[in-house]
Amino acid sequence: MESISGLSNDGQSGGRPAGGDRPPGAKAAGDRSVGSRSFSRRWVLGAGATTLLTTGLTACGSGGGSGGDGGTITAFVYGDDAVKVQVASVDRFNKSAAAKSAKGKVKLEKVPGSDYSPKLRTAMGSPSAPDVFFNWGGGSIKAYQEADQLVDLTDIIEGDPVLKSGFLPSVLAAGDLDGRHYGIPMRGMQPVILFYNKSLFAEHKLQPPKTWDQLLDNNAKLKAAKITPFALGGLDMWPELMWLEYLLDRIGGPEVFKRIQNGDSEGWGDPAMLKAAEMVKELVDDGAFGDKFGSVSYVNGNAPAVFAKGKAAMHLMGSWEYSTQLGKFPDFAKKNLGWAAFPTVEGGTGDVRNVVGNPTNYWSINSRTKNQDAAVAFLKDAASQAYAKDLIALGDVPTTSNAAKLLASSPNPEYAKFQYDMVEQAPAFTLSWDQALGDELATPMHTEISKLFSGKSSPSEFVAACKGLK
Repeated sequence: MESISGLSNDGQSGGRPAGGDRPPGAKAAGDRSVGSRSFSRRWVLGAGATTLLTTGLTACGSGGGSGGDGGTITAFVYGDDAVKVQVASVDRFNKSAAAKSAKGKVKLEKVPGSDYSPKLRTAMGSPSAPDVFFNWGGGSIKAYQEADQLVDLTDIIEGDPVLKSGFLPSVLAAGDLDGRHYGIPMRGMQPVILFYNKSLFAEHKLQPPKTWDQLLDNNAKLKAAKITPFALGGLDMWPELMWLEYLLDRIGGPEVFKRIQNGDSEGWGDPAMLKAAEMVKELVDDGAFGDKFGSVSYVNGNAPAVFAKGKAAMHLMGSWEYSTQLGKFPDFAKKNLGWAAFPTVEGGTGDVRNVVGNPTNYWSINSRTKNQDAAVAFLKDAASQAYAKDLIALGDVPTTSNAAKLLASSPNPEYAKFQYDMVEQAPAFTLSWDQALGDELATPMHTEISKLFSGKSSPSEFVAACKGLK
């Protein structure tokens, strides 16, 4: 495994968008190129997750899951290179006293990325459904929850010290549905981070903005120096979403989007949402993203290149941006890539420590399993120190509460610690809106956000159109 002062070259789940059909320019999940990993990270956690909802789920049958005689249970997992962590977990569990006590072992079924969502969807409506399965939380499992195909883990977690204290609370809650836990975190975190070019900032005597006014002041100075303040892959649409996610949080707190996620479309009409849309328009009109961002793509490498080559000074992007830069522009990543939290907005009620993005992936349990004790016992291994160490060896940042003391062994301890502290201290971690809402709502939402950024709709028109998304 390569470990050039940063993340490993193993393609991992977590990036944007997600699922099977890779975006133009993205390589297969098994490709060993570091640069391709950034594509797989967004691709694994975005669109493919939401394709889960594009066709109806068969209601629970009478087959009773794959537990067979109640002994061996089956776990479906996304079959990328990071699956080695789950392979080790299964091997460890099957040899443990916990497995013996629960009278069960786990059989891991690695499903290729291109097949994962459709195979899971089909299996969950059949007698051969997995007992435990990898997912993205939020909207990605809503259809299963509505079909009573998931074990509500809330009381189980509350009653078990390992599960209750084993994970960062903000991450555990981020994958919830209606305030209930249906999953256990099982991969690394991917918060959205404000990246900046340290060389440009030093040259122009700038500091990472801690307030919105400081951000605007930086923008003015950068534009005077003929430098675009922010890189933005507007062609892909989803990078634009990150701006609204953070602005809404900083202005109105996480409760505003929580209303929308819980099915209250009137939440789009909250004054904080209109204010966030107005601030986006002000940024666009002021040239914060340049005048060609609508034709710039992240997935084909254009936006990262604009940033790395000094044509833009900052980039709001998921934590996989580090591995993108390390693969494509290693000198920039090692010497000039800086990172900071999104600034506060004066007068807003949102906590500056709040985070948005992709919290992690989750294990969930099929309600039809014949050995729930074994399934729960297996989930506990994801909270273990051995599990966290395996994630760190891949360059990931675990979401376990015991991970902080282990980060010194990360390929880039400084960056790993920044991410961990950011999430550990966050009162709230809001799941990316497209994943939280599911494909039926996410696709038209992306369209409306693109129209707002491109000037084809006003802030008030954007709000009105989103209120109609039901």
